[in-house]
Amino acid sequence: MIGIQNLTKISDHEWEIPQSFRADMRVPVRIFATQELLEQIMDDKSLEQAVNAATLPGLVGNVVIMPDMHQGYGFPIGAVAATEFPRGVISPGGIGYDVNCGIRLLASSIELEAALPHLDTLATLLNKYCPSGVGVKGVVRVNVPELERVLREGSRWALKNGYASEQDLARTEEGGCLEGADPAKVSDRAKQRGRQQIGSVGAGNHFVEVDVVESIFDSETAAVFGLRTGCLAVQIHCGSRGLGHQVCTDYVQSFQSAVQRYGIELPDRELVCAPMDSPEGQAYLGAMRAAANFAFANRQLLAHSARRAFEEIFAGKLKGWELRQVYDIAHNMGKIETHEIDGQRIKVCVHRKGATRAFGPGSPDLPPEYQSTGQPVLVPGSMGTASWVLAGTEMSMARSFGSCCHGAGRVMSRSKAKHEIRGDDLRRELEGRGIKVRAGSMPGLAEEAPSAYKDVDAVVETVTAADIARKVARLRPVAVVKG
Repeated sequence: MIGIQNLTKISDHEWEIPQSFRADMRVPVRIFATQELLEQIMDDKSLEQAVNAATLPGLVGNVVIMPDMHQGYGFPIGAVAATEFPRGVISPGGIGYDVNCGIRLLASSIELEAALPHLDTLATLLNKYCPSGVGVKGVVRVNVPELERVLREGSRWALKNGYASEQDLARTEEGGCLEGADPAKVSDRAKQRGRQQIGSVGAGNHFVEVDVVESIFDSETAAVFGLRTGCLAVQIHCGSRGLGHQVCTDYVQSFQSAVQRYGIELPDRELVCAPMDSPEGQAYLGAMRAAANFAFANRQLLAHSARRAFEEIFAGKLKGWELRQVYDIAHNMGKIETHEIDGQRIKVCVHRKGATRAFGPGSPDLPPEYQSTGQPVLVPGSMGTASWVLAGTEMSMARSFGSCCHGAGRVMSRSKAKHEIRGDDLRRELEGRGIKVRAGSMPGLAEEAPSAYKDVDAVVETVTAADIARKVARLRPVAVVKG
């Protein structure tokens, strides 16, 4: 086990595991965390996984670890790593099983006080229109040829079919569509799992949540984002459902032989990878992008369903009830980007697993209205706790491949949470605090108890102290729909 004594302290919010720590490391590991946050993960293998990740061929810069880190598959969750394009490797374990799991934020001008009499009905309608749960079917079911259009077009498919606006796409990472998606590289099993799930939340830590904007820390940026103190907002957290999970499963299996063919030695078989310019690497990139496009379309359909619920309840009763998109970002993705490393502009594949893009002001990838502010960075909490809206900074581009944390991060396994926490007790507690809860199962609710997660405020304090993001607004939940 790696302990804090093995880390070099750079500041109260930054640490390093030097490349010399282990002979097979190709780059150092840079960790953004306080000592308290580090102590919370000493019983899992996340630091060991970070060191293992630092052995992959083609790595450049540092492997970067965010303060919400915890043990994952191969890579720790909260990891960012960049491999040189095109000869470096791509690793499904560095992207995750839920390809393009991400978060979408919608804002309104509805004041909480005016909405209070309607919150119970709103929670019920959101639960009705946004299907959630393991294996649940979505609001749209398509045949395989139509599904393949979704895989190629992502949110553009939703726009063509009346489920999105041009502004929605402009305020979505990559415009809601990754180029280079190849549905032919997605297995029939994955397509069958996904074709009935478009517009569904799933289970686990996924949710639809109604929040109130509790505090604003940067009034100018909040105004550009459309956030107003005391008004409702909606977060949608989900990904590519069974389709994305199957894509990862398929390629983790096929890459087991690829590492042997290319003579890649790994300290952990969960890190299986392939060179990006190999047939295997190209196939995975095409399938991963297709799964990412499915996830963009999935969140877009859920946004459409949330708007339906808001319209049904508030239209004609309150002004400004419309839900406007703030942003939609992925936190499980592999992206080809250009970054400055050791004074040189280098094209790389940035693996972000449980880490979100956080591009700074002036990035050409941002819509015009966000050029001066930097990208909205969405950091959801865990039902009973706050969520945060941050903004990317110039320092995030220089220090973390334009990346930031993606949430609070678990400190308790799902099985332990179910053992120690009763879902019905948790529901009563949340309801007693004024949070309307709709959940598919009480054990599933217990898995996602706030006490199973780190303090999201401490995580946010860490990334803002490290200057890889800055605070814009803090949100507080008032209604939650969980699978």
